[in-house]
Amino acid sequence: MMIPQMSLHQRQQQQQKPLVDPLPLSPRASSSSYGFPSRPVSLLGRTPLLVLLALLVFLGILLPYSGIPMRTLFSFSSASGSLSRWRDYTLSDAAAFVAKNGTVIVCAVSQPYLSFLNNWLISIARHGHHHEVLVVAEDYATLYKVNERWPGHAVLVPPAPDAQSAHKFGSQGFFNFTSRRPRHLLQILELGYNVMYNDVDMVWLADPFVYLEGNHDVYFTDDMAAVKPLNHPHDLPPPGKKGRTYICSCMIFLRPTKGAKEVMKKWIDELQEQPWSKKKKSNDQPAFNWALNKTAGEVDLYLLPQVAFPSGGLYFKNETWVKETKEMHVIIHNNYITGFDKKIKRFREYGLWLVDDHSDESPLGRL
Repeated sequence: MMIPQMSLHQRQQQQQKPLVDPLPLSPRASSSSYGFPSRPVSLLGRTPLLVLLALLVFLGILLPYSGIPMRTLFSFSSASGSLSRWRDYTLSDAAAFVAKNGTVIVCAVSQPYLSFLNNWLISIARHGHHHEVLVVAEDYATLYKVNERWPGHAVLVPPAPDAQSAHKFGSQGFFNFTSRRPRHLLQILELGYNVMYNDVDMVWLADPFVYLEGNHDVYFTDDMAAVKPLNHPHDLPPPGKKGRTYICSCMIFLRPTKGAKEVMKKWIDELQEQPWSKKKKSNDQPAFNWALNKTAGEVDLYLLPQVAFPSGGLYFKNETWVKETKEMHVIIHNNYITGFDKKIKRFREYGLWLVDDHSDESPLGRL
């Protein structure tokens, strides 16, 4: 049974109270009690032996029947200290811990998506980049679980959203969750790191870093299912019917440049101007596209090759194209479908749900 977060925090505070008397007796006064000189107590005396025997009886006989694991008594204080440590763990600390060659790979995860996180991590580990992964936990349960299994690789950026279920695309909960993303990315850029962002409903089939050619500010993928030529331009595509492009906000690579930071700031502004409502069930992606469109003349943008980074609408729905471009795919995104269970079912059908048989390859192990 999970312990509510507030009561756990209160318990930590209670445990962290100093055990030392705030008004200690002077050494002279402490040598006696009520004016009588103290005598040294022998550990071999009768009373200490009886106390020790009683303790052994309790631990060896009564404790197993109490239902309290022996290890719980001895690890509780250290565990509570560990929990407190991760609450105080900052994004700056975490980025410095995981960064390699000045780059951090970031995802944002809440507890319902831990299995997707594990699946994504297995695919990254197969290409040797898992050490660079930073999990931005969107609840304390995720923060503690990841750092319990993989210390230092999860951080929570306050304030944490309310306890979450597996939010459906288009819901207010989904909007609240995803709208925090550009702030996390901007903070990492301000720290001076390159940052790759992935949604965890993705699977790596190859190393994506070889495709990050040049020194552009922002790299991104097209979310359209229409097939592009293999040598398509890498410029921002022309706007669609709604006056904006259809770029995916789920796979982004950013360099810590003025241009990349400007796109993140504009994305934040657009989200504030287009909040979620029952009438207009927006998500973070249109705001990202408006940010790209409005900064395109000032920022060096780069569209990644479609054949390597196809949308789910192309990869899972165009069997002919998949066969023609076999072994050219790099990251597969399980979008163009909604629903937690439906995504898992589709991954299984395509042999991309790795946690069933390969959880030992994940730094988190079997969850």
